[in-house]
This record gives sequence, C-alpha cells and structure tokens, in this order.
Amino acid sequence: MSQHFRLRKELKSQKILTRRRKLPAPSPDTSQVSVWGIMRKAIGKDLSKISLPVILNEPLSILQRLCEELEYSDLLDTANGLTDPYDRMVYIAAFVISGYSSSYYRNGAKDFNPLLGETYELVRPDKGWKYIAEQVSHHPPISSCNCQSKNFIHEQVFHAKIKFWGKSMEVHPEGYTRLTLPRFNETYQWNKIVMYVHNVMGASRKIEQYGEIIIRSTNGVSCSITFPKANNSSQKNEFYGEIIHNNVVKRKVFGQWHESFLCGMDNTAKTIWRMGAMPEDFNQYYGFTRFAMELNEITDDIKDDLPPTDTRFRPDQRCLENGEVERAELEKHRIEEKQRNRRKEMELRGEAHQSLWFSLSKESLKTNTNEEKEWIFNEQYWIKRENQGFKNMINNFPNLFS
Repeated sequence: MSQHFRLRKELKSQKILTRRRKLPAPSPDTSQVSVWGIMRKAIGKDLSKISLPVILNEPLSILQRLCEELEYSDLLDTANGLTDPYDRMVYIAAFVISGYSSSYYRNGAKDFNPLLGETYELVRPDKGWKYIAEQVSHHPPISSCNCQSKNFIHEQVFHAKIKFWGKSMEVHPEGYTRLTLPRFNETYQWNKIVMYVHNVMGASRKIEQYGEIIIRSTNGVSCSITFPKANNSSQKNEFYGEIIHNNVVKRKVFGQWHESFLCGMDNTAKTIWRMGAMPEDFNQYYGFTRFAMELNEITDDIKDDLPPTDTRFRPDQRCLENGEVERAELEKHRIEEKQRNRRKEMELRGEAHQSLWFSLSKESLKTNTNEEKEWIFNEQYWIKRENQGFKNMINNFPNLFS
C-alpha cells in the first residue's frame, strides 16, 4: 500500500496553464481503408497480443486511458468529506460509473499497447492529484497505476483479453482497482465489466457495457451495480444497483453510464453525477472528451521533468496525433521491432526486465473473480522527479523510442 500523500512541489504550482481544446490534426478518414485482409486473421484471437495497423489506433496509450478514468475525481473528494459510510459509497460508486462515460463518444479506435517499461505521468494541481503508470509486464501485458491525493490513494493493475469476432469486439478486463481513504482507514476494491463494440469494421460503431460491478469496502459496506444487455432503445446504457450493509439495502442507485448517476427512488432521486459537455467538433477528434484532449500534451511545466520512457515521447503515437499516418506506421513497426530485439538480447544474457517504479508482491490479491498478482508502487518516482533524479539515472531507463 502506498504511503500517505505528501504535497510536494509538483502539486504546489500556482501558474494557470492554458490547455489545448483540440488535437493538432483530426482523426484520419478510415471509410475507404480496407483492413479486412489483415483483421480476418485475428478472428477469435486476443488483440492485446497482436500488432494492428496504426490507422486502427487512437493517439492515446492504455496508460493514458486508465488515467482518463480519474476525470471526475472530485466525486472522491466529496466522498472523503462525508461521515456517513453509505453516502461515501454512493459517491464512490458514482466515480466508478463515471469512468465508463467517455467510451460512449469514442469512434471505436483502439488505444496503443504500451511497450515494456513505458511510463506515463500526469500531475494536475487543479484536481489535487498526481498519477503515475508503468507497463510492468509484456507477456501478459500488464499496466500498473498509482494516483495520490491528500484525500485518497487510487491504485489499479490492468490487463485484458480483447477478442475480435469479425463484426464485433469484446474487451474482458482483468486485474483490480483499489481506493484508500486514509481519513477513515478504509479500502474499497472493485472489478470491471465487459465492453462490447458492435460494427467494429464499419463507420457507425456502437459501444455496449454489460455485467456486474461489485464494490467491497473494509467497513463492511458493499455495492452491486448491474449493467444489463439492452433489448430495446429505451434501455440504452442503463445500470441499477444497491448499497448493502449486513444484508440490508441502504441505498438504491440507477442511471445511464454515459450520462448520469442518481440515488433514491425514481421521482425523488438525487443526481450525484452528470457527464460534462463534449468539446466542439469532438467527432473529428476520435470522440475525445476535453480531458482526453489534454492527456498527450507536453506543457511547459513538465517538458524538462519527464523521463525518456513517458508515453508523450512515443513517436508513432505522436505522428498519428499530428495526422502523419504513414510515418506513424513506420515508427510503430520500428519501435515494436526494437522491443523484440531488446527482449532477445536480454534472454541471451540471461536477464529479465525489472520495473522501475512498481514491485511485484509475493502475496496474491483476492478479487471478485479470481486471484491477482499485486504490484506495489515503491514511491521512488516522485522522489526522483522532485530532486531532478531522472537526469542522473538516464542509463537506468530502457531505450524505448529513439
């Protein structure tokens, strides 16, 4: 478990940043692109282990997409200020649901698979938190994330099986998400549900989420939320759930995951969360939210502080963001081949990759569905960053992109 959050200088900046409101170039037109010859070989296979044409990607990595789930972190700040444990669970459940909302407007492009050792940080003084993620395993691909605030610690270990069925695609997330509220000495843990992408090869894709999320707290309160498969348009993106303690229902929640989260009975329910407005012309930019538009930006306050492994320096992703699709494809092939060669060389030397910022625990963590290996943040990333240590450890980083 991470240590208590300390407000270091990276969160003390008072300078107001002007963040971008659109990408450098719109998403490429894929209507005339035939990728069926490539994709038909992937039917029934796990896409997380297959290299796809870059034109099927969006210019964000999985490490950034996991960070995107923190957009509505103010819900966790509110939860931390509530003394009633059932009300706390309401706001935590709303936060969990909010993490699915951005997928509704996406154009169906796939995020980039991170290279082994790739990292991503995001420091948001305006939101009061700092986030770091690292790709800690290649076979299977595993991402480990840690977000710290004075009010909460949010941790996630993510890997997924992505099955392609010709006209559709299923994403089955595995791993775990854990939230700690130090004020109450409480820990919350939950699973993720299946995402189903209809008409994945067509222009009008539809995303559906289904399954059951169970949030368990060390205080004995739990919340079960069901995402039913829609049988008609009136059930679009619906969810419903209950907050339970000692087998007694304490709160009822419902809503639509792309729009809102309500608590109470139908006519008197209180709106806990509502999705923010989408940017102008969002359809031209991969269906990104405002928050997503900012994730790959290199702002003046961080350009000299990032380690060379940060996703923002990934050339294929940057070229795609700039609209240079052909160059992006060449760069993607180059750095993936570089990774394969690096792995072969390490095997010949009898070496194994060692993650820099997360350590694999000897203990397994029991989740709602199985047992998962636990990755623990070692706190060193922010210590090195504060002391400009990245410049002094350049030989310790894997050469991923150059």
